[in-house]
Parts: sequence; C-alpha cells; structure tokens
Amino acid sequence: MISSGQIVIRRGGVRDAEAVAELHAHSWRTTYRGIVPVEGLGDGMAAQRRELWELRLDADYGEPENTPELLIAERAGAVVGFIYLVPQPDGGVLIDNLHVRPGLNGGGIGRELLTAGRAHVAERHPGAALSLEVLRDNTRAIAFYEREGAERVRAQEGEFPGGFLLPEYVYAWPAERVATGADRPEPADR
Repeated sequence: MISSGQIVIRRGGVRDAEAVAELHAHSWRTTYRGIVPVEGLGDGMAAQRRELWELRLDADYGEPENTPELLIAERAGAVVGFIYLVPQPDGGVLIDNLHVRPGLNGGGIGRELLTAGRAHVAERHPGAALSLEVLRDNTRAIAFYEREGAERVRAQEGEFPGGFLLPEYVYAWPAERVATGADRPEPADR
C-alpha cells in the first residue's frame, strides 16, 4: 500500500468492481460530454461498466506477467480514482483506464496513480514501455500526460462501445523512462 497524505493507493480486486464501475461511468459522462456521441453515454452505461469490471477482475489471465493490474486511490475509504494496466503481446503495458472522480481533478490523485502505475510496471515488467490511448478532443488529459513526460507516438481512430469511431492519440513512455522509484501497492483479496 502507498499512502500520500490523505490518499491511499492499493491494489484492487473483485470486491472493487462496483465502485470502479460507478466511478468509470460517472467519469465518462462528465469528461466525454460533447466529445463522445450522446448514445455512447446513455443510461445503460453504468450496468455495462459493472459487467465489464466484474469480468475483468474475476478473470484468470494465467501467468502473473499476463495479468492486468488495477490500482485504486482512496480517500477516507472512498474510491476517488483508479488506473488499470494491461500487459500487451509486444511486451509493453497499456494504461487502459486512468480516471479520477469528477470534481477532484487537479488535486494530484491522477499523478499519484500514474506514479504508482509506473512503479508497478518497472517492477513487474522490467524493460517494458508504457502507453495509453487518449481521445484527441480530451485536451485536459493530453496536457496532463504531456506534463508527466509522455510523448505522442501516433494518431489513430479508436472504436468505442456502440460501434462509433473517434480520433485519438497514442502516448508512450519509453522503457528507460518508466521507472519512478515509488513503492508497489500490496495485493488485494481476490
């Protein structure tokens, strides 16, 4: 477990699926309003996210090096953010999600999650590059990742639930810049 002031970062597990799904849906509705078509932010999103996170967190990925990692940020026992790291076939690791509870952005939670995620990758996947995909119109997230040292690698179109395509960028930290020296969170009950 990593603790910084009021924020505690720990490894997540199946018991966190509902809280993560709620935060994920709320973050999408807030952050992507005006970026993602309205039908992509509809009423069924909360249930879809809950099903997605239950499946992800209960799945058996086999070897530890193939297993995604969920890191949770908590304040006073409430989930205020999360990062989900997914090992890739090329040996790199993808930040599949990094969300902070709307209204708490800009308070350092995202930076703490990213630091913990980079430390996890450096320890569990030595020599791995770290990457993410971000919507082109999500300028706040782009500015954050660039401040944190990520470099734009390419532009592409991403396919989203509902079958629509949106322009996005791929950002990355080369393997030699992933390590941060932060401690790794403790395992959660699965």
